[in-house]
Amino acid sequence: MSIIIPIRNDMGAPSSRPKPPAGAALTSLPPLSVYVHVPWCVRKCPYCDFNSHAAPGGGIPERAYLDALRSDLEQALPSIWGRQVVSVFIGGGTPSLLSSAGLDELLAMLRAYLNLWPDAEITMEANPGTAEAGRFQDYAASGVTRFSLGIQSFDDAQLKKLGRIHDAAQARAAIEMAQRAVPRVNLDMMFALPGQTLDACLADLRQAVAFGTEHLSLYHLTMEPNTVFAKFPPEDLPDDDTSAAMQDAVEAELAAAGLGRYEVSAYARPGARCRHNLNYWEFGDYLGIGPGAHGKLSFHDRIVREARLRGPDSWMQAAMACDGSHISESRQVGPDELPFEFMLNALRLKEGVASSSFDERTGLSLAVIAHQLEAASKRGLLDADPTRLRATPLGWRFLNDLQEMFL
Repeated sequence: MSIIIPIRNDMGAPSSRPKPPAGAALTSLPPLSVYVHVPWCVRKCPYCDFNSHAAPGGGIPERAYLDALRSDLEQALPSIWGRQVVSVFIGGGTPSLLSSAGLDELLAMLRAYLNLWPDAEITMEANPGTAEAGRFQDYAASGVTRFSLGIQSFDDAQLKKLGRIHDAAQARAAIEMAQRAVPRVNLDMMFALPGQTLDACLADLRQAVAFGTEHLSLYHLTMEPNTVFAKFPPEDLPDDDTSAAMQDAVEAELAAAGLGRYEVSAYARPGARCRHNLNYWEFGDYLGIGPGAHGKLSFHDRIVREARLRGPDSWMQAAMACDGSHISESRQVGPDELPFEFMLNALRLKEGVASSSFDERTGLSLAVIAHQLEAASKRGLLDADPTRLRATPLGWRFLNDLQEMFL
């Protein structure tokens, strides 16, 4: 459903608005995070559109991967030299396919090349089907402070439909292993699954909360392009009304359990929000290394987005060539794009962001989007508080429409 309407002045002509300047002019640089992509999985899930690949029969090429990762990082250093790193996220794929020694080498590499904050949040994604208590303890000893576990469901039938390699018992065991190893654990869960009822959805959720979970990432199952489910969708998916009822019930259930919704798909107890993801939504910077990794880097006169080659083999070969060919895209974000990119991220946060962060992170004056802000506020989509950029409850319900106003 769309509630977007054309914005016109009283004479019927399109309203004029301030033109952005020729380029960004940042007076300070935002916090910097690092994302490391591990591209292999035991098996590709039918709903997954991430850059993940089934691991070769003989196991992942860990040595070649780590060598290429080091080369990728070395080539990126001039762009981030001297900047402090506030968080690291090792995602995939299934990073827990890395050996204990491999993960230890990876983190030692990051510490050697980067100015990591002493209390930097270091998150590692893990699949319950690859969880081993000894390795979780080793990962923690190497410096991982937070695990993000791809649970998805505690219903064995649903896990089978989703193509997961673990069952509910393995999921519970992995949670207990992770909680013994590190102080912070996130559970990735899904809802609106094939044939799922509201009661079944809440039963899944209650099992997750029963572990004393501090952070939940909860995603609506969607049929993403270029996935098996897009080509062969399940026949018994919940309809829109049922899915919406699930979303409302989930938020109420988690709020009662002490987990507040602070981002579109994230719920946390006080003090347990994901610092790495918050930096994304607040339009901070992030260096992405590894196959298919994306990055956003700010300089005093420009903001640049990058992407690496997606194929693991082609990325490894190109990274080792040390000629920049491992970067498939590098482009400066134009001042006409920056308002939309900023608001696309900031409005995902339930509390929004301080209005002052717009010019701090984009180098543009807030006057550039004054017309859109006024129009969104008049339509009840944006909070009228001039000190914050924050969607109203109605704006959050129609978030895509609100974000599109800043295109």
